[in-house]
Amino acid sequence: MRGLSGTYWAIWTGLLINRLGGFAIIFLAIYLKDIRGLTTAATGLVIGLHGAGGALGVLAGGVLADRWGRRKTMLLAYSTASVLMMAVGLSSTPVAIGVTATLLGVATQLGGPASVAAITDVVPEPQRLPAFNLLYWAFFGGAAIAALLVGVLAEVSYLLLFGLDAAATLIAVLIIAFRVPETLVRHPTASGGQGLGRALRDRPYLVFVGLTFLMAMVFAQSTTMLPLAMKGDGLSTGQYGLVMALSAGMVVAGQLFVPKLIGRARKARVLALALLLVAVGYGLTALVGSLAGYAITVVIWTVGQMLAAPPNAAIIAELSPERLRGQYQGVFNLSFAASAFAAPALGGLSLQTLGDWHWVICLGLGLLAAAGHLLSGPTRERRVAELRELVDA
Repeated sequence: MRGLSGTYWAIWTGLLINRLGGFAIIFLAIYLKDIRGLTTAATGLVIGLHGAGGALGVLAGGVLADRWGRRKTMLLAYSTASVLMMAVGLSSTPVAIGVTATLLGVATQLGGPASVAAITDVVPEPQRLPAFNLLYWAFFGGAAIAALLVGVLAEVSYLLLFGLDAAATLIAVLIIAFRVPETLVRHPTASGGQGLGRALRDRPYLVFVGLTFLMAMVFAQSTTMLPLAMKGDGLSTGQYGLVMALSAGMVVAGQLFVPKLIGRARKARVLALALLLVAVGYGLTALVGSLAGYAITVVIWTVGQMLAAPPNAAIIAELSPERLRGQYQGVFNLSFAASAFAAPALGGLSLQTLGDWHWVICLGLGLLAAAGHLLSGPTRERRVAELRELVDA
């Protein structure tokens, strides 16, 4: 933690507070199905629309971060998301829910590339691995507390969940407004088209983004299909909150030790091991039906997520040219936004029609991503070395 700037800690604090209030998204699937009466497939479609909006948001956010500025983009994203969060909670018809959920997806993802680009701007390369590890810790630290509280708050009012989520996002707006300066160093050649075009022609980078998409497809099951599967096995909303709190609690307790644990291991091998654990954890979901069984699977895939987070963030920072960090980050975040659409949209149909075989498909996706990292790792490392030589020159 030593030497990290005040700007970094302001962005970190804003993320933590935003996650502390992240009640509504955690239980969005259950809210849509139980309160609004949507079918499993329709619920998956609405959550998928939220993800589709996110796909637009990350691309727009990357261009804005490099051309308009990191700080302005984050302020726009947080303030708009706060308003749209309440709009989703107040919408009652399927069409209105779908529209507001899509717009909320745009707003919530708009600031992601800007925040990561700003951190990369102010954190020297030797400190980026622990810096991103701390960011991941804050992300799940807030989620741990939110997951513990959400079961109780949902019994009072689902609208209260949306209100608290919106309030936390407004607090993040104030932190960014008063504590985060602009970190963008402007380059006249860093146009939006050139940045996105270069990223989309960068083969080692695109392979990494594709593998991240497979990983994100599996990760997304925890907040989309897992609550529905547990509900189908007769478990309650509160019990789902417990297993999610277990996952987040593991991150809070152990994530800070991960950089020392992986040490000098090659990032590709760490990611392959992480994806193997994620694949096995989600695959075993097909065999369980009790709270204890679900808890065991959650422990397995959470360890995999913990191992994957630091090298994943560090690699994308290494592969991004300095003048195009926002747009490279936007294309990278597109893998998560696209999975946020594809995972629930396809997952709802898959779980409804295939049952437990849905989790076998998740096993296959995770194993495919693990093998991909082992095969593509050497090429990626050569590209990072080339970029470092250019910077030195």
